[in-house]
Amino acid sequence: MFLNCAYLAWVNQMQQFEKAEWRSLKEHPELNEKWVQEPIAMEQNRRGFLQVAGIAAATLTLDGLRTAARAASEATGKMKIENVGLMSPGDMGQAIAMQIKAKGLNVYTALEQRSARTRALAREAGLIDVGTVARLVAECDVVLSIMNPGAALDFAREAADALRANGRRTLIVDCNAIAPDTVHVIAGVVEQAGGRFLDAGIIGPPPRGKARTNMYVSGPGAADLEQLAGPQLVVHVIGEGIADASALKMCYGALNKGTQALWLEVLIAAQRLGIADILEQQLQQSQAERYSWALSQFPILTPKAYRWVPEMLEISKTLGAAGVTPKVFQGAADIYRFVASTPLGKETPENRDKAREGKDVVRLLAQERSEAGPSGAGPESR
Repeated sequence: MFLNCAYLAWVNQMQQFEKAEWRSLKEHPELNEKWVQEPIAMEQNRRGFLQVAGIAAATLTLDGLRTAARAASEATGKMKIENVGLMSPGDMGQAIAMQIKAKGLNVYTALEQRSARTRALAREAGLIDVGTVARLVAECDVVLSIMNPGAALDFAREAADALRANGRRTLIVDCNAIAPDTVHVIAGVVEQAGGRFLDAGIIGPPPRGKARTNMYVSGPGAADLEQLAGPQLVVHVIGEGIADASALKMCYGALNKGTQALWLEVLIAAQRLGIADILEQQLQQSQAERYSWALSQFPILTPKAYRWVPEMLEISKTLGAAGVTPKVFQGAADIYRFVASTPLGKETPENRDKAREGKDVVRLLAQERSEAGPSGAGPESR
């Protein structure tokens, strides 16, 4: 500010002085030779001063902005998020990535060794592919892990290797359906490598069309993630405790997906026992709303069953740590393992038969007599 005022005053003085000089030259032509060179030199000096002053003023202004930005960040306690990494852009991940992009943020992913389906979903969403997880961690302010729960710890270890290699303090957010004990392990892996860690639990459908989903976040500085929020991605900060968000996700998932597993298992059994029609009549009389809800879930359940196997095991782990039986959800994992082993379980959310109804799913699954029955081993995660 002082430099700008001084420069303006100097310019004003120079302009007044030059006007006086040129009036003198008109009145006394014999002085022309004396003054021909001096105004030129003075103009050169004035231009030189302008250049230096301009650079100095710009430097002071930029430094001031940087200082102000740092001060504001320290005052609010929030980091500024501009570049968001996301692994992996599957059904839920792609939809969330599109919501974050709609906020005007840059969204990146790493497609090295990823499937053709994942690549197609990333391309459809317009995500920027940086190739490797190492580059993703190096170039992003925050990386969201949204994937098969069984792969969450392996991804955290890969991200930790990248953190150690680049020396950055990238924020890693685990958004997967995992037990609080697993969250604490992942937090340790990330923080020991020099990164920041937050816990998140996603509850709701992929936010496409008019659908909205909820992202519950917890841990020190969890409010940073409010910058990702939008009309269809609702961010809830629930506390400073690491794993609080995942505890909530586990309990909700137990009620939601656990109930679906129970309905599916019983209806398959009724079909095989030959009393499905009689059972339906009774359900329509006493449990019509619940029965209708269960049937509506089955068509979208089957292509996701392979991911729900490790989720059920994480719920089992959570309940065991809370002092209640873990066995119910070990059984639920068996049901989803069986579904995942069937032709219906091999479909994807994109290519499944959209005309197939819940009763069709029960009938087709009841006909399956493969080695992987409701208590069989089923396929590996894909």
